[in-house]
This record gives sequence, structure tokens and C-alpha cells, in this order.
Amino acid sequence: MKKLISLSLILALLCAVLPLAAIAETVVDHDGPTITLTVYSQLANYSGIQTGWGATLLKDKFNVELNIVPDQDGTYETRMASGNLGDIVVWGSNGEDYQNAVAKGMLLDWEEDDLAADYAPYLMENYQVALESNRNINSDGKIHGFGHNVAFAKGSHGAFFYSWDLRYDLWDQLGKPSFDTLEDMVDLFKKMKEICPTDEKGNETYAVSIWPDWDGNMVMYVKALATAYYGYDELGIGLYNPTNGEFYDCLNPDGPYMRCLKFFNKLNQEGLLDPNSMTQTFDMMSEKLKNGGTFWSIFNYAGSLAYNTDAHMADGKYMYTVMPNQARPIAYALGNVGGNRIWTIGNDTEYPELCLEILNYLATPEGSMTMWYGPKGLMWDYNEEGGAYFTPLGALCNNDKKYDLTGVEWTSPETGRTYTLSSNFNDGCIQINNTTLAQDMVNPDSKLGETFNRDTWVSVITSTTYPIQQSWRDWSGQVTSEQYIETRPYLIMPELPYAESAKDSALTVTWSQVTKAIVNYSWRAIMAKNDGEFNFHVNEMRKQCNSYGYDQCVAWSQGEAAIKWQLTQAQQ
Repeated sequence: MKKLISLSLILALLCAVLPLAAIAETVVDHDGPTITLTVYSQLANYSGIQTGWGATLLKDKFNVELNIVPDQDGTYETRMASGNLGDIVVWGSNGEDYQNAVAKGMLLDWEEDDLAADYAPYLMENYQVALESNRNINSDGKIHGFGHNVAFAKGSHGAFFYSWDLRYDLWDQLGKPSFDTLEDMVDLFKKMKEICPTDEKGNETYAVSIWPDWDGNMVMYVKALATAYYGYDELGIGLYNPTNGEFYDCLNPDGPYMRCLKFFNKLNQEGLLDPNSMTQTFDMMSEKLKNGGTFWSIFNYAGSLAYNTDAHMADGKYMYTVMPNQARPIAYALGNVGGNRIWTIGNDTEYPELCLEILNYLATPEGSMTMWYGPKGLMWDYNEEGGAYFTPLGALCNNDKKYDLTGVEWTSPETGRTYTLSSNFNDGCIQINNTTLAQDMVNPDSKLGETFNRDTWVSVITSTTYPIQQSWRDWSGQVTSEQYIETRPYLIMPELPYAESAKDSALTVTWSQVTKAIVNYSWRAIMAKNDGEFNFHVNEMRKQCNSYGYDQCVAWSQGEAAIKWQLTQAQQ
């Protein structure tokens, strides 16, 4: 017994004097067999082994490969029934699915045996509020992870997600006509099509091309347009006004969803909506956009970020922010609580330490920059003034996400090993599809007060400007889209310690039936050839939804709106 006690004391003393880094380093064995970690991500749009530069970096840094499992029909139920959700588990919300996993003990307790303190020291030191926020929403009172978009210090708001990108060059040719409302844009698009009837491939042009991939409780692009125009946030089967707590159900004849639904149908009737919108994928839409096949998008990733290549701008073609005068988009407040997309670790993983090490890296400023922009040194770095900049290769990749990296060599600054990359830049991005730090918080590693958002980098703002870009700046009086929207009316959705309430089994069935009807009939209404057909599909949507129990779904959504409003008032 005395020998055992003595041995225990010696081990305790050794652990006390070993630095955390030394403890963590024992997990990574660069010379051993590569470990495959399963990542079940409800946010992923990709299935299979991570590829490209992201796979190379993870192999070099952690000697792991990631097997990404997206959330498809039945995936959650199957994994729950098996008792193993995965090694790393990323949740699309902190609602029913997540809460059920917590209640059934499916997620790792980060404080057990001081695991996170030893293997995720950066997280434990800098994410305290987000971690405690996670504890507060968990029925077991334990810490199982943290939410997305964490900011170390509370700020005003993040970047404007809805950028209202318009083919500025075409608008300029028309004399920059003013337009006040959504409906005013229809005539504007007609005139644009008159002067630009075909794209660079000779195909017909349209005002906009949308896609069904990301539909949820409602048609994504319809509810997103309502958010972009009114500033109301999606909630349940409708929209929530953050200024007064009001909830607008999607089938309200005078509500924002119905107005936007009718707008898209009007575009379709006028031949201004891509007729393949109901069946195409996001990638198919992107190709049309890159070829100049569309004039408008409320999202920059489906607009300016893909269209504004050097070749287009050199030709005087430009897509950038021009908004209807009555639009007042939403902005999401920054805060240190973290959002509702949760990073966690499965309780049955064989490698909890390794999972924590990976999450710890992704949660650092360098890890966040890498997820957005690629490997440091190869794609981006800090200059002598301490500001972030793109390397020539990084600039190519961030102007064209599909830039092919096949044959590019990268030498790891940590191991000194040289690798030959493959695939395009976008394929190499970490396909988990979640964030850790908020892109619009100030980057602690920048000495110039820049945020992680490339649009705030001094190197980007002062880079070469094409005449068409300068024309937009002269018109707007601002240098960037962010600065321009900041001068206009907008609403702020405050950061709240909110977790979606659970639905009972009966309501879950009703919800599924109602939301499927909303999505299916919304698309039919969008693609209707005339007003009579549009009204028919809308009426059928109401009949179907009411027969399933639409009023119960509205009541639940109204209850959630009341909770959010109560939390908002408590912060004031």
C-alpha cells in the first residue's frame, strides 16, 4: 500500500510540472497509423473523406483524416439508435435533436478528468462565456461544447449577411434609375434583360436564379428575401421582428413571406426567373452566375464573390450592392455567448483528447483564418505592419473558390514536410461547415485592428481598383459594401441565450407534414404561369396546412417569439 501511495504521489508531481503543451503533444503521433475521425455534422453539404488542402493540413498537424457524415433523412435517428453519434458532432441548432442527445448521455462531458483544460487550453481560457452558456442550456448542467460565431468582446453587429448584389454596370448603363420597393425591381430587371439578353455562353439571362437545396420549414430564398427586405429573422414557420417581438406566420396573406412569394412568381411570369430554379443545385446556379446569366442576388456568395473576377472587372462588368430604398436588412449582433450551431464530441469516441485538440486549433485566430482562407503562409500571412494580406495564390483562390490547386507544393511550417496538393480550393475547405470565432470580430493577431473579414483588411481595401469599382465608390460615397449598408436603415437581431423549445411527438409529426406542404406548394406557386394558378396553389397550401394542424405550429412559433422577446427585454 505504501508503495502504491508513493507511486501515485510521484505521478501526481510529474503531471503537475509537465506543461499542458507537453501533455497534449502525446496525443499526436505523426509516425503512427493515421486515425480516421467520424464527423457527424448537421450543417455539412458534403459526404465522405475530407480532401484537398484541408485534408493535407489535418494529416500534417494531427495525423488524422475526417470522414464527414451529413444530416440526411434518417441519419440522426440511426446514429442515436446505434449509441454512437460520431467522434466530433456538430449541431445545426441547440434545439430538440441536440437536447435529446444531452438527455441520453450521448455527448462528452468536457470537464470530466479535466479533459478540456488539458487538451483545449485556448478554448477554456478564451471561450468561458460561450462554454458557460452551453452549460446553462443543458439539462444535465454539464459543458458539452460551444456555439458558433463567438466574439471575445461584445460589439455592435457582424457583417451584413444580405448584400443586395446587383449588376451595377447594367444599372449604370440605364442611368442608375432609383427604385423604392421589391415590386419596382421587376421593371428594372426587364430593362436590364433588354440590354443584356444573353450571357457569355449565349444562354438566356434572368434577373435571378435560385435553388431548393437549402429549403427548410419554408422555401429558403423566399424567407431569406423577407429577412433581407424587412429585417425580420426566420423563426419556426414565419418571421420574427426583433424590434417589437411580433411574429408573422408564413401563410398570412399580408405577411412578408407571402409578399416575397408573389414577387418571385411575378419574376417567373415575366420570364425573369431561371425556369430551372425548382430543380437545380447550388452548383448549377453558380455556373450560370459566373457566366453572367443573372443580374441580382441578395447574397454575396451567390453574387459578387463569384461574379467579380479580374476578367469581368477589367471588362467593366461588376456586381455589387445596390438596394431598394425601402429595404432595411437585418444584422446579427456580436457577442461572447456563441450561436446555436454547437460544436461537441461524441461520448463514445475512442479519441476524446485528439478531438479536443482539433477543436482547440479551429477555435484559435489562426485556425479560424485557415478555415476561411486556407493555410497560413501559402494563402495568407501578416505583413511587416501586422496586417493580414493574401499571397498571390491566396488572392486567386479567394477570388475564385474553384481555383485548381493540383500540383501546388506546400511545406508545413510545423513538421517541415512538403506536400503536393490536389483538388480545387473550395474542395479543400473544411467541409464541417461551421465557424468558431465570428468573422466580424477584431482579429487578436492583427496589429491594425482588422477583423477576420477580408473586406476590412488594409491590404485589400488599398489594392488595385478597376474603373468600374471606382464608379461604384463614387456613386455610393463609400469604399466597401459594408460601409454603404451601414449608412442605411437596418435592424439588429440581438444575441440571446436562446435554445429552441422541444416539440412533443404529436407536434413533431404535424410540423413535418405542415412544413413539407409549405415548401412544395410554395414552389408550385413560384412557378405558376399566371395569377389564377398562383392563387390556386396558395389556397391549396392553406387547405393542406390547416388540415394537418397549421394552427398548432403557429402557436408553437408564437411561443418561441415570446421567449425571444422576453430575453431581449431582460438585456435592456
